[in-house]
Formats: sequence, structure tokens, C-alpha cells
Amino acid sequence: MYRILICSLLAIVLFITGCKKNETGNSNAKLIFKFKFDSTQVRLNNIGQPSTIPAGNAAQSGVMNKMSAHYIELAPNALTLLGKGAVLYRAAETTTGGSNAIDYEKAPQAGNNEVFYEVPINQVAIGEYEWIRISLAYQNGDVKIRVDTSINGVSINQDMNATLASFIGFNTYIKNFTVKAQSVTVNGNRTQGFWGFETNVSVLGTTIPVVQSGQAPAGATTVVNPLFNTSPIPAGSCVVTAAFANGKLKITGNETKDIVVECSFSTNKSVEWKDLNPNGKWEPLKQETLVDMGVRGLIPTIK
Repeated sequence: MYRILICSLLAIVLFITGCKKNETGNSNAKLIFKFKFDSTQVRLNNIGQPSTIPAGNAAQSGVMNKMSAHYIELAPNALTLLGKGAVLYRAAETTTGGSNAIDYEKAPQAGNNEVFYEVPINQVAIGEYEWIRISLAYQNGDVKIRVDTSINGVSINQDMNATLASFIGFNTYIKNFTVKAQSVTVNGNRTQGFWGFETNVSVLGTTIPVVQSGQAPAGATTVVNPLFNTSPIPAGSCVVTAAFANGKLKITGNETKDIVVECSFSTNKSVEWKDLNPNGKWEPLKQETLVDMGVRGLIPTIK
């Protein structure tokens, strides 16, 4: 009888333990952040309002290839200050170049409809989150340029495809980076707005790669933050802020399936330059410098 009682109690304990495990969710469930790039999405300014292109400038949407983020945070409400929400991700940083900077060499990148980051849901604080903040670091995309010049005595006047790499994080340490096929050596820190472009020019049957780099003015990069009054971001950062489009993200601790957050970034005329030769075409070889390359908004959707 005693042995039967012990076995019965053991069975009850195992049953209760099994029930508790189910109640706390599946430990394999993940919170997944997937990037999407949309050139038709509304074009916003720094405070989250629809934006137009200033007189004297021109812009194009381009085709985004890859993007990298430096920081991901979930915020319960509009009063949550930066860093006081659930910080889920922070990229590697270094002081090799002097001041603290994002380590470009260690920064992951994701393309359109690709997963950028995932974390076990049991590592996310239980709660309800209305806002998401993603600090962007780097982007690489294809653009159109106008080349009107002379190379080796040969006149060239045509539209061309080019690739633009831009560093939009607060500060980035770069050893070297590849725009498309050509490598650019830096070996130092570069602040927000550093860029490089690459194109190929054909001269008398010979393809000549053309690579150029530059720096946008400080503070010129658009960083959309509708919470500028209640939850400001540091100057020179690229913390893009947005409310979840289909209601709050709720983490209960009982999740048994993955939760996917689609982060749709607006690339609607996000590449902007000084249109010195007012034809609406970017002519970097004629000193038409980039003034803005920040994404033009974020729509996060819970899938």
C-alpha cells in the first residue's frame, strides 16, 4: 500500500510539472525581426509627417540591397525614454578608431524579406509594447546616376547604374568596405552620412570602375521619430521609431509559436542630393553631393 501511495504521488507531481511547462510556453518559440524595403510607402520627415523635397534638391528611391541595424528596443508607451524599454539587440562596438563606434566588420546585414535578428521569446520581458525603435547603421542599394565627362579624351554623356553604400549610424569604425565589387579603405571612424558609390564606365571597349566617397552634412540625415516631444533621441543617431501597425505586441510568457515582426522601411525618394544642374538626375562627378540618405519611415507589423 505504501509503495502504491508513493507511486501515485509521484505520478501527480509529474502531471502537475508537465502542466506548468506548457503554461510557460514553448522555450523554442522566437521573436523574429524581418526587414522589408518599400519604395511606395509614405515618405516622412524627422517628426513623422509627410515630407516633400526641398527646392534645389532632387531625390530618387533606388533599390535597396542590404541594411544593417545597430539597436532594437521595444517601448511600452510614448513616454518610455530611449533605453528604458526592452532592449533586445545591440551591435558590436569598438574604440579602435578613437571614440566609441559601431564595428562595421561585425555588423550583420539583411536583404528584402530576410530575417535580421531573432531572440527566444522567453528572453523578452513579459508585457505589452506599443512602439519599436530600430537604430539603423548601414545600407547598400542600387541607384541611377548621370555621367557627363571626358575620360582619356572620350566624351561620355549617359545615364548609368550605380551602387551606393551609406553609413547612417551615429559613428562607425570602418577598416574597409565593398560598395559592389570595389573595396574602399578607410581605417578609421566615420560619422553619420558617410557614403561611397561605384559605377562602371565603358571607354573604347574597356570597362573602367569609378568609385567616389563623401560625407553628408552633420544633422542632414532624416531619422523619423514621431515621439520627438515625449521621447527624444540623441542628435546624430539613427533611431527610427514607429508604433506597431496592427496593435500592441503582447508577450505573455505562454507563447508556443514564433512571432514575426515585419519591419517595413520606406525607401521612397530616400536618396537626396543637391541638384546643381537642375535636371533631376544625380551627377556625382559634377559635385552634386548627397545631403540625405535616411529611410523615410517604418511600419512594423506583427505577423
